[in-house]
Amino acid sequence: MRTAIYPGSFDPLTNGHLDIVHRAVKLFDRVVVAVAENDEKRPLFTMEERMELVRVAIKDLPNAQVGNFQGLLVDYATEQAGSVIIRGLRAVSDFEFEFQLALMNRKLNDKVETIFMMPRETYTFLSSRMVKEIARLHGAVHCFVPEHVEKALWLKYGRKQKA
Repeated sequence: MRTAIYPGSFDPLTNGHLDIVHRAVKLFDRVVVAVAENDEKRPLFTMEERMELVRVAIKDLPNAQVGNFQGLLVDYATEQAGSVIIRGLRAVSDFEFEFQLALMNRKLNDKVETIFMMPRETYTFLSSRMVKEIARLHGAVHCFVPEHVEKALWLKYGRKQKA
């Protein structure tokens, strides 16, 4: 069974993230959307909330599941019997950091490969940080995130839901 790990903070999950998941499940027998616990970041959503937002979004994908990890990604990949780490690239500016990360992961465990996937052009500008900023300022985010994520953002930022 070919297992791929798609890691991220997913704070919040965006349509760009989902685009990559939908394409990854066609390539691998099992895709674990791995929500990262990062002590250096101050997420808007708790780990449990982020995992639930992902779980709802991927519920119709039988070979996708949600997980979470803290620590080294390559260790988590090994625990999950993953042979591939999927990383999303939106723009050339992402490449240098992602390339360094992939090389470091290879040095830590050369049995785990990194595959870069680009989201559809529609989502190349999209980031969780931008979505949170738009939502914080009460702007419309419905075209950037699934509906249940939009509702969760409204609750966090005190915006009333549409009727």
